[in-house]
Amino acid sequence: MAKLSSAQKFLKKIGLGKEDYYFWKQIGKALLCTYTVFGAAWLWNETSPLGWWTLKPRPKEEKEMAHLYERRRFPYPGDKEAVEEFIASGGALGTTIGPRGFIESGKDSENFQKKLQSKKFEQEAQKLWLRMRNEVISELQEKGYDVE
Repeated sequence: MAKLSSAQKFLKKIGLGKEDYYFWKQIGKALLCTYTVFGAAWLWNETSPLGWWTLKPRPKEEKEMAHLYERRRFPYPGDKEAVEEFIASGGALGTTIGPRGFIESGKDSENFQKKLQSKKFEQEAQKLWLRMRNEVISELQEKGYDVE
Protein backbone atom coordinates (compact mmCIF):
# COMPACT_ATOMS: atom_id res chain seq x y z
CA MET A 1 0.00 0.00 0.00
CA ALA A 2 2.90 2.31 0.75
CA LYS A 3 4.30 1.72 -2.73
CA LEU A 4 0.94 2.61 -4.27
CA SER A 5 0.73 5.91 -2.42
CA SER A 6 4.32 6.82 -3.32
CA ALA A 7 3.52 6.01 -6.97
CA GLN A 8 0.43 8.25 -6.81
CA LYS A 9 2.50 11.06 -5.30
CA PHE A 10 5.02 10.72 -8.10
CA LEU A 11 2.30 10.70 -10.77
CA LYS A 12 0.70 13.77 -9.18
CA LYS A 13 4.05 15.58 -9.31
CA ILE A 14 4.42 14.96 -13.05
CA GLY A 15 0.83 15.95 -13.83
CA LEU A 16 -0.87 12.57 -14.02
CA GLY A 17 -2.92 12.64 -10.81
CA LYS A 18 -6.66 11.99 -10.50
CA GLU A 19 -7.50 15.68 -10.87
CA ASP A 20 -5.64 15.75 -14.22
CA TYR A 21 -7.66 12.92 -15.82
CA TYR A 22 -10.17 15.27 -17.46
CA PHE A 23 -7.38 17.35 -19.00
CA TRP A 24 -5.65 14.29 -20.49
CA LYS A 25 -8.99 12.95 -21.68
CA GLN A 26 -9.56 16.19 -23.63
CA ILE A 27 -6.01 16.05 -25.03
CA GLY A 28 -6.65 12.46 -26.16
CA LYS A 29 -9.89 13.44 -27.89
CA ALA A 30 -8.18 16.35 -29.64
CA LEU A 31 -5.34 14.13 -30.85
CA LEU A 32 -7.77 11.47 -32.04
CA CYS A 33 -9.82 14.02 -34.01
CA THR A 34 -6.71 15.65 -35.47
CA TYR A 35 -5.20 12.36 -36.60
CA THR A 36 -8.56 11.28 -38.02
CA VAL A 37 -8.81 14.45 -40.12
CA PHE A 38 -5.21 14.16 -41.32
CA GLY A 39 -5.69 10.46 -42.08
CA ALA A 40 -8.84 11.16 -44.08
CA ALA A 41 -7.07 13.93 -46.04
CA TRP A 42 -4.15 11.60 -46.75
CA LEU A 43 -6.46 8.81 -47.87
CA TRP A 44 -8.45 11.23 -50.05
CA ASN A 45 -5.24 12.48 -51.61
CA GLU A 46 -4.02 8.98 -52.45
CA THR A 47 -7.30 7.40 -53.56
CA SER A 48 -9.45 10.29 -54.63
CA PRO A 49 -12.51 9.23 -56.62
CA LEU A 50 -12.28 12.64 -58.26
CA GLY A 51 -9.14 12.11 -60.32
CA TRP A 52 -9.17 15.77 -61.27
CA TRP A 53 -9.16 17.04 -57.68
CA THR A 54 -6.48 15.84 -55.32
CA LEU A 55 -4.62 17.85 -52.73
CA LYS A 56 -1.27 17.66 -54.47
CA PRO A 57 -0.69 20.10 -57.34
CA ARG A 58 0.24 18.63 -60.71
CA PRO A 59 2.97 20.09 -62.91
CA LYS A 60 2.07 21.57 -66.28
CA GLU A 61 3.73 18.74 -68.21
CA GLU A 62 1.73 16.14 -66.32
CA LYS A 63 -1.52 17.99 -67.03
CA GLU A 64 -0.68 18.13 -70.74
CA MET A 65 0.14 14.43 -70.87
CA ALA A 66 -2.72 13.24 -68.62
CA HIS A 67 -4.58 11.67 -71.54
CA LEU A 68 -1.75 9.16 -71.95
CA TYR A 69 -2.30 7.81 -68.44
CA GLU A 70 -6.05 7.30 -68.55
CA ARG A 71 -7.32 3.90 -67.62
CA ARG A 72 -8.26 1.82 -70.62
CA ARG A 73 -11.05 -0.70 -70.59
CA PHE A 74 -9.64 -3.89 -72.02
CA PRO A 75 -12.01 -6.54 -73.36
CA TYR A 76 -12.31 -9.97 -71.84
CA PRO A 77 -9.71 -12.19 -73.60
CA GLY A 78 -12.24 -14.93 -74.35
CA ASP A 79 -14.52 -12.57 -76.26
CA LYS A 80 -12.87 -12.68 -79.70
CA GLU A 81 -15.27 -10.21 -81.28
CA ALA A 82 -14.64 -7.60 -78.57
CA VAL A 83 -10.87 -8.14 -78.79
CA GLU A 84 -10.89 -7.67 -82.57
CA GLU A 85 -13.01 -4.53 -82.23
CA PHE A 86 -10.64 -3.24 -79.54
CA ILE A 87 -7.57 -3.77 -81.74
CA ALA A 88 -9.33 -2.34 -84.81
CA SER A 89 -10.23 0.82 -82.91
CA GLY A 90 -6.56 1.27 -81.96
CA GLY A 91 -7.20 0.61 -78.29
CA ALA A 92 -3.86 -1.10 -77.78
CA LEU A 93 -1.88 1.76 -79.32
CA GLY A 94 0.25 3.52 -76.77
CA THR A 95 0.36 0.56 -74.42
CA THR A 96 3.55 -1.35 -73.74
CA ILE A 97 2.68 -4.08 -76.20
CA GLY A 98 1.39 -2.80 -79.50
CA PRO A 99 -1.35 -4.27 -81.69
CA ARG A 100 1.17 -6.38 -83.61
CA GLY A 101 2.34 -8.14 -80.45
CA PHE A 102 5.84 -6.70 -80.08
CA ILE A 103 7.07 -4.30 -77.45
CA GLU A 104 7.21 -0.76 -78.76
CA SER A 105 10.60 0.84 -78.33
CA GLY A 106 11.41 4.50 -78.05
CA LYS A 107 8.64 5.15 -75.55
CA ASP A 108 10.71 5.05 -72.38
CA SER A 109 10.79 7.83 -69.82
CA GLU A 110 14.27 9.04 -70.79
CA ASN A 111 13.13 9.67 -74.35
CA PHE A 112 10.07 11.44 -73.04
CA GLN A 113 12.20 13.66 -70.77
CA LYS A 114 14.58 14.47 -73.62
CA LYS A 115 11.67 15.38 -75.90
CA LEU A 116 10.20 17.63 -73.23
CA GLN A 117 13.55 19.33 -72.66
CA SER A 118 14.14 19.86 -76.36
CA LYS A 119 10.59 21.19 -76.76
CA LYS A 120 11.15 23.67 -73.92
CA PHE A 121 14.52 24.66 -75.39
CA GLU A 122 12.94 25.29 -78.80
CA GLN A 123 10.21 27.43 -77.22
CA GLU A 124 12.75 29.50 -75.32
CA ALA A 125 14.91 29.90 -78.43
CA GLN A 126 11.85 31.03 -80.42
CA LYS A 127 10.94 33.59 -77.74
CA LEU A 128 14.51 34.91 -77.64
CA TRP A 129 14.67 35.13 -81.44
CA LEU A 130 11.39 37.07 -81.65
CA ARG A 131 12.47 39.44 -78.88
CA MET A 132 15.82 40.14 -80.59
CA ARG A 133 14.10 40.59 -83.97
CA ASN A 134 11.60 43.07 -82.50
CA GLU A 135 14.42 45.03 -80.83
CA VAL A 136 16.33 45.30 -84.12
CA ILE A 137 13.19 46.37 -86.00
CA SER A 138 12.40 49.04 -83.39
CA GLU A 139 15.99 50.36 -83.52
CA LEU A 140 15.88 50.55 -87.31
CA GLN A 141 12.52 52.33 -87.21
CA GLU A 142 13.95 54.85 -84.71
CA LYS A 143 16.77 55.59 -87.14
CA GLY A 144 14.25 56.23 -89.89
CA TYR A 145 14.36 53.03 -91.90
CA ASP A 146 11.07 51.60 -93.13
CA VAL A 147 10.94 47.98 -91.90
CA GLU A 148 7.87 45.79 -91.84
